[in-house]
Amino acid sequence: MRFGIIGTNWITERFIQSAMETEQFALTALYSRTEEKGKAFAAKFNDPKVYTDLEQMVASDQLDAVYIASPNSFHAEQAILCMNHGKHVLCEKPMASNVSEMQRMIEAARSNNVVLMEAMKSTLMPNLRVIKDNLYKIGRVRRYFASYCQYSSRYDAFKQGTVLNAFNPIYSNGSLMDLGTYCIYPMVTLFGKPDSIQAVGVQLSSGVDGEGSMVLKYKDMDAVIMYSKIADSYLPAEIQGENGTLVIDKINQPYSVKIHYRDGTIENLTQPQYQESMYYEAEEFIELIQTGCRESSINSWSNSLMAVEIMDEARRQIGLTFPADLT
Repeated sequence: MRFGIIGTNWITERFIQSAMETEQFALTALYSRTEEKGKAFAAKFNDPKVYTDLEQMVASDQLDAVYIASPNSFHAEQAILCMNHGKHVLCEKPMASNVSEMQRMIEAARSNNVVLMEAMKSTLMPNLRVIKDNLYKIGRVRRYFASYCQYSSRYDAFKQGTVLNAFNPIYSNGSLMDLGTYCIYPMVTLFGKPDSIQAVGVQLSSGVDGEGSMVLKYKDMDAVIMYSKIADSYLPAEIQGENGTLVIDKINQPYSVKIHYRDGTIENLTQPQYQESMYYEAEEFIELIQTGCRESSINSWSNSLMAVEIMDEARRQIGLTFPADLT
């Protein structure tokens, strides 16, 4: 499968390395805003053709699909351009800045008959898939709890007065978009859309949120989500049921899953993982293309839409807006 890449950062490099393990991946093109940076990146991967004109790249007949890892605010525009040229799109999370963008992306995928998938790696990893298969064991579910709080390496610069991309609202960034989405997406894949949302957050001077929390109500359960780019947390995730509790080491990258039953016994459900964490999203995406499917059953359009609907409502409640909301 011939891929073009948008974005020349560390996450792109990790994706390429993981995708190469599928043995179905070939990097044939990459887009960079500057030729110098593009060529330096291309030299690491057998020198694919470097483009500084995105439309020229996606018009090429030398690629079948595009992986997008640009800033969040560029995702929709770039993905739609790719799909309008018949290219399949794997787009980094969060796939869109808001519901309007997501809807336009889904419509472009439908009208061009191409695959569009959000690159949410965790929901496709073996140890999150095993949760869904064993959820019945804990009885009626009463609570979902997930926390992803990680002090940003760019926050010190922010405190010194330098606003890097991670804390710039122009790029639809902040703790909810960058980290909270990792808590929200597995929740909607398991339990669907909540009935109501209550959100609070700490807004920074640049106009993005540094941290936040949500309580989400379902018919017979609730969900509690915490996320932060200005403090750390070491709490595991839990799905609490009447017969036992599923304990997941890291919601954003699950490597360990255990059930703690009410009688004190513990069942280890952990699945061995032999591949890098991003391997599974590449494998899923390539398989969809090869089998003629156009939508993942896990990282589906509806799940991506539900996730961004929740984030839109949370942002509304905490008073967080992006320039992308005004277009």
